[in-house]
Amino acid sequence: MGIVVIGDVFIDIKGYSLSPYIPQGRNAGTVIQIHGGVARNVAENIANIELKPTFISAVDDNAMGDDVIQKLKRHKVETKYMKKVKDGMGTWLAVFDHEGDVVASISKRPDHKPIEQILDEHGDEIFKDADSIAIEIDTDKEIVKKTFMYAEKYHKEVYALVSNMTIAVERRDFIRRTACFVCNQQEAGILFSEDYDHMTPAELAAILPDRIRSAKISRMVVTMGGDGAVFVDSDGHTGIYPGRKIDIVDTTGAGDAFFSGVCIGLTYGKTLQEACGIGTRLAATVICTTENICPRLCRKNSVLRGNRYGTYYYRNCRGVWLRKIDIYEQAQAVLWG
Repeated sequence: MGIVVIGDVFIDIKGYSLSPYIPQGRNAGTVIQIHGGVARNVAENIANIELKPTFISAVDDNAMGDDVIQKLKRHKVETKYMKKVKDGMGTWLAVFDHEGDVVASISKRPDHKPIEQILDEHGDEIFKDADSIAIEIDTDKEIVKKTFMYAEKYHKEVYALVSNMTIAVERRDFIRRTACFVCNQQEAGILFSEDYDHMTPAELAAILPDRIRSAKISRMVVTMGGDGAVFVDSDGHTGIYPGRKIDIVDTTGAGDAFFSGVCIGLTYGKTLQEACGIGTRLAATVICTTENICPRLCRKNSVLRGNRYGTYYYRNCRGVWLRKIDIYEQAQAVLWG
């Protein structure tokens, strides 16, 4: 089953200005349309380093919905629980300035009932074999409630990120039940009713331990753009993972990629610092392109041999032999060679 990712599919329509953006004027540029949605991005990011996640979601009952499912299948995402329904996908329309930052956007959210139905019909079989769960904490409340119910029933860790912190602040009881909560600097300020916008990583790292202990959050990571990320746990361990210097084309999806790496690392036994390292590397592969997801870092793995102890080995596209049982090391070899 791998990591189970629960959430939406969006179609992203993105316009890029070729010169400094004029808010009330005409702007020459380019327009592209790609598959998006935070949860869909996370599922594909995980799949793109050959970890075969399961995606719980819905798509439109038309050719575009078919296209989304077929692409996910090609990238080895398990899609058997996905539903095809009317209004199954959302739409995000965004305009970017010439530096790759969003200057305007409009979002149409999809119908969430199909995802709730999937959990009602297949929750036990999905969760009992899951390695962990990844979810947007601000998605439909019934979906979040059912996710934690099943996760706690089968003792699975839930990792959460956020799209709308205004909704998430009303879900503090769920945030406390996560194994790790990931958000950005501004969102952390909203969560704790403080202004963190002008803080340095060192300043934020100094105050976060007290904040998460008071909020009863076990582990938290706060992303700070080019300044990296601050990580902290309820035992007071804290640190800063530096950002990577990359020429930015489009920042869309960088947070999703970072979260994907954190989720991978923590699921497969690495420290919070090591998990942030994976997240940083994945995010760096996203912001230098117009895509929402990291590139497919290893196009195919084939089982090539086994030994008399029953351990199977893979050789990835770089010719590196990897044990089937050591999933994290496979991701590490793909990311760092």
